[in-house]
Amino acid sequence: MKVDSRITWDLNNAGAEARALEELGYTGLKSIETAHDPFLPLLVAAQTTSSVELITGIAVARSPMNLAQLGHDLNAASNGRFVLGLGSQIRPHITKRFSMPC
Repeated sequence: MKVDSRITWDLNNAGAEARALEELGYTGLKSIETAHDPFLPLLVAAQTTSSVELITGIAVARSPMNLAQLGHDLNAASNGRFVLGLGSQIRPHITKRFSMPC
């Protein structure tokens, strides 16, 4: 059975937290996009862990090229452990939060 946990957005603690969760037996670490970028904590976690999957749960789908590059780089940094979870947003969030047209 696979069991995931959420990882902190606090970059100063993400590495130690990720290592501790991996040692406890978690199989995946999820970083969610709420008030913070979901990718940076996973990069820190990639540097301090060796077996857990590193998952965005979710990242908001924006620029396809930007997401492709981020996903490729995180997958390389984690030796193939990155899982890109994407989600959509409603029009007001897209236009106000991300300053993008719909």
